Amino acid sequence: MTPFAIAGIQMHVSALHSNVEAMRHRLEILMARFPWTQMALFSELAPYGPLDHYAQPFPNDALAQFQEDARRFGIWLIPGSMFEKREDGRIYNTSVVINPDGEIVAKYSKMFPFKPYERGIASGTEFCVFDVPGVGRFGLSICYDIWFPETTRQLTSQGVEVLLHPVLTGTTDRDAEIAIARATAAQFQCYVFDVNGLAAGGVGRSLVVDPAATVLHQSAGQEDIFPIEIDLDMVRRQRETGIKGLGQVLKSFRDREADFPIYDRTSGAGSYLDTLGPLEVPRQGSRAGVGVNDPRTALGLNEQLKNAVPGISMFRGKTGTD
Repeated sequence: MTPFAIAGIQMHVSALHSNVEAMRHRLEILMARFPWTQMALFSELAPYGPLDHYAQPFPNDALAQFQEDARRFGIWLIPGSMFEKREDGRIYNTSVVINPDGEIVAKYSKMFPFKPYERGIASGTEFCVFDVPGVGRFGLSICYDIWFPETTRQLTSQGVEVLLHPVLTGTTDRDAEIAIARATAAQFQCYVFDVNGLAAGGVGRSLVVDPAATVLHQSAGQEDIFPIEIDLDMVRRQRETGIKGLGQVLKSFRDREADFPIYDRTSGAGSYLDTLGPLEVPRQGSRAGVGVNDPRTALGLNEQLKNAVPGISMFRGKTGTD
């Protein structure tokens, strides 16, 4: 058995002032109640909430305080994420991994900001994989990233056994996200720690899922501190013998016969996607997607237009479909 204790912290998040001291207070509570905890994970944008006008350069005073806490308690700490303002003026949604010595050992910027709603937030392009000595390999993704299985595929193909997934979901699609978290655990034979916030930080309902898609814990809509001891040997066993002795998903993907041309942007395999309208927030009374051509017709029209005007897509860049 290779045990490791990870605590998720679901807490109220304010959009109007710093939550850093409140986070530090909850760390105090966590370590007083559950001193066997080895890693703590907060929700997305927990330190300053969802407004990007609080963006600041890295490193900063808040990170220094979290580094001090990690060192003081001897734990791994992922303090959610915060908006990072870089020298070129671009803003990223960025998380860090702090080790028990108080060192920032990894950094990750969200690859898929929740567009079109998160306008002005740049997309990260680097994956985050880090090792806990003597324990195993961990990976980090943020909220909407999990909707794109390619992100987890990349991480688990590098050996990631635990997906740490801070989220800020305050919308009606939380049920879908919970289903995706369970599916991710099964598809990639890994633990998933999905930690949401409350108030301006989300609707709660954080959850922990094991590699067989079994929910080990699910929070409700109130504050919750939930340490869970996981077993990395379970991941390794299931990756060899299958989920419940059945599907050996990672090995089946490795041994596949098929290639996937959709990932070659020049292949033309994604031509249907080019028929979709622009990525924009729906307007009041919008009839986008109502009465438009189905994929068969749309693809035919797109090809006709491309042949008539080389290099032009009928629908790409269109400003409305009303």
